[in-house]
Amino acid sequence: MATDDSLSFSRYTRELNVHLDQVSYNEMIPAIEFDEQGNEKPHKPTAIAAGSGDIYRLLKPYLSVRFNDQFRAVTPLAIYLVLFQIFILRQSIADSSIITAGLLAVICGLMLFMEGLKVGLMPFGEALGISLPAKAKLLTVVVVVFLLGIGVTFAEPAIGALQTAGSLVDVNQAPYLYFLLTQWAGTLVLSVGVGVGLAAALGTIRFIYGWSLKPLIYLTLVPVLCISIYMALDPELSKVLGLAFDCGAVTTGPVTVPLVLSLGIGIARAAGRGSDSLSGFGIVTLASLFPIVAVMILALTLSMSYSPSEIIAASTMSQAAATQIPWYESTPGIEIVGGVRAIVPLVIFLLLVMVLLLKERIPHAKIVSFGIFLCVIGMIVFNLGLSYGLSKLGGQSGGLVPAAFTNLETVADSPLYTLSLGLFIAMAFAWVLGFGATLAEPALNALGMTVESLTSGSFKKSTLMYAVSLGVACGISLGVAKIIFEIPIAYLLVPGYLIAIILTHFSNEEYVNIAWDSAGVTTGPVTVPLVLAMGLGFGNAIGAVEGFGILSMASIGPIIAVLSTGLYIRWKISKSHVVSDDSLETLEVV
Repeated sequence: MATDDSLSFSRYTRELNVHLDQVSYNEMIPAIEFDEQGNEKPHKPTAIAAGSGDIYRLLKPYLSVRFNDQFRAVTPLAIYLVLFQIFILRQSIADSSIITAGLLAVICGLMLFMEGLKVGLMPFGEALGISLPAKAKLLTVVVVVFLLGIGVTFAEPAIGALQTAGSLVDVNQAPYLYFLLTQWAGTLVLSVGVGVGLAAALGTIRFIYGWSLKPLIYLTLVPVLCISIYMALDPELSKVLGLAFDCGAVTTGPVTVPLVLSLGIGIARAAGRGSDSLSGFGIVTLASLFPIVAVMILALTLSMSYSPSEIIAASTMSQAAATQIPWYESTPGIEIVGGVRAIVPLVIFLLLVMVLLLKERIPHAKIVSFGIFLCVIGMIVFNLGLSYGLSKLGGQSGGLVPAAFTNLETVADSPLYTLSLGLFIAMAFAWVLGFGATLAEPALNALGMTVESLTSGSFKKSTLMYAVSLGVACGISLGVAKIIFEIPIAYLLVPGYLIAIILTHFSNEEYVNIAWDSAGVTTGPVTVPLVLAMGLGFGNAIGAVEGFGILSMASIGPIIAVLSTGLYIRWKISKSHVVSDDSLETLEVV
């Protein structure tokens, strides 16, 4: 009998696919093998062989998210500056290809650095925060935190922007400022680090004992305002005030805040205060105020040691005797050395504390090591991008904006607009830049969600974000006005901080913590170098003595804005309660 070997297509497809969703468990596990004695042999899994294509497919979804985060932070600001320069100022972008490559390096560098921070440096902070209080005395804890504060300052990406600003300062116009940014550049960063270290130590003690932030703000602002007034009365020292206050804004970046804060919260939790909803607030405020005092004291020390004429003479002699600059002091060597110098000493310090002091092993050592490697590479790439891209674009745009209202030799047909319209364009440029840059900060969104949770929804995330952005925008506009009209920075900062003190007095503890810490989230690794370069380029274009002070105004602005918003919200809530009570009394009478 002949057999029919034909098979219908439907049956063929069914037989082909019916078992594809079934996987045998026995096939998934390795076969058990025994040795000659009958003992089970330990299983040694074979290494997974992955080609370049496999690696690309595995990393693409992960890296694309990280890349997009930094892309969204950098690109809108760059596009805004480019469009403003082309369409409003009617000027082409010089070295556009170099700037584009630099901006790409900034994005990639920040991506690598932030990822390395999460998997490398942050675990150090968390481990120290948990283990340190249990194995060391309070004095030792405070000393470690103090040294850590110094180390993280050198690791801040934006600190390099300060070190490159000295070339734009004329020694004849501002000798003390020039000396601090050149010969004493290392000492300047160290003084800023000491300020951050003291702030971290005091913040840690505050965490442990549950101190209120208000008295600490008052006690810190007293020397800040007193020294500011004294320096403002000196024609030479007054030129350093903008730098001193800007240093307070530079310190609260992506390294200092998470690393020091994680350590402090860990210590507070070990002390039994980790459940406090406000335990994480306050340290950013102190880390912003203490460096201001440190830089002021450094400037006073400099003025007692050297006269302006001595600095000018020494600078002239050094320029005349200048020889070939070593490779590590010129680009790109300085960026490479700076990246290594920023991360490696901090890692060595954390390693010594962990191994020698705490006698503990590094958790997940291979992952942490890989994270640290990413931090170093990311810092190097970011520094290169900062020099060739972000700072270059910011300085170029800032140097061209004055052409809207004044004559510049480098811009044909300047001034491009009438005086009043040109001044309005310059102020509007600064306002939009500050508002957009702040609103795009990822840290602000995170702070907004935290605040909405802490206030049970009374202080909305959107309300905080717009209040902070508005404060920064107005602050940057005032900073630009300071440069244009040569307004002494003390005339803006002293009244601003006095207003902040008054608002702080009438605000409750929650809003005080939120408002003063909100100034720290506005000074990200992208915003700081960009705004700083823009201010210096702006000041250089119009022949101003110095272009510092914009960042400091961008810090005081959100404090006043958030405190005012908090008082308004509290008044609104109390008014609604009064109305409700009146309604209840009416109902009872009826």
